[in-house]
Amino acid sequence: MAEITASMVKDLRDKTDAPMMDCKKALTEAAGDMDKAEEILRVKFGSKATKAAGRIAAEGVVGIYISPDAKLGAMIEVNCETDFVAKNDDFLGFTKSLAEMVAKNKPADVAALSAMDMGGKSVEEVRTQLVGKIGENMSLRRFVRIDAQGRLASYVHGGSKIGVMVDVVGGDDQLAKDIAMHVAASKPVSLSREQVPAELIEKERAVAQQKAAESGKPADIVAKMVEGSVAKYLKEVTLLGQPFVKDDKQTIEQLLKSRGASVAGFTLYIVGEGIEKKKDDFVAEVMAQAGKA
Repeated sequence: MAEITASMVKDLRDKTDAPMMDCKKALTEAAGDMDKAEEILRVKFGSKATKAAGRIAAEGVVGIYISPDAKLGAMIEVNCETDFVAKNDDFLGFTKSLAEMVAKNKPADVAALSAMDMGGKSVEEVRTQLVGKIGENMSLRRFVRIDAQGRLASYVHGGSKIGVMVDVVGGDDQLAKDIAMHVAASKPVSLSREQVPAELIEKERAVAQQKAAESGKPADIVAKMVEGSVAKYLKEVTLLGQPFVKDDKQTIEQLLKSRGASVAGFTLYIVGEGIEKKKDDFVAEVMAQAGKA
């Protein structure tokens, strides 16, 4: 049987918000498999058993540039090791300059951006010098460049830990800003249900089937329960289906329609999302050193 450590239980609780004992039971049932344990808790507690914050595991900032006419923009994530450096003026200035370079020079990828000229030196040379000056490693992770169909609006939150760019067609500047703020707050997966990745829908359907099967109801009722759960999930994770954060009596789709506007697309960056941060196990390190001695 796999050993279930306190840190594993804590990690699962951070990801799901489930009670500590339930996390331990789920890990035991899953033989220590974190993903399987999370699914077990989702079956028991529903969709609340997922927290994006539990997957945020690196420091850094999101930098955004939008042209004066709001037709061209770029957003970039630059990572560092500590939150202290993420607030450093040189680091922030470097990130801001990179966002503008992405917008104006249209690099194909991070490697192409790293090779570009930045004041007589390559971006990579500037990055290396900044690492030497600050004394901490940093990396260019990802970026997006957008030629707007309508107007671009942006929003950053939490000390530039969350960044949003949205392309709104029609409406006005305030509407575009409100949509960007909504994306930062509600974190939709996609614009519409047609754009939700198939694997996410199938995973949700599998969880819904397990929950419905436990109800003991007839097969036809179970099928309706499953489809109802999937439909609810699609409303929760799509921008158009979500209730507007400033007025939950209308969805974003209804808001846009009332203003004669639409959203051509959006991009949401959460710093460090999906990156595993190194965790130091002091006890294991001491034991390893003792073994070597």
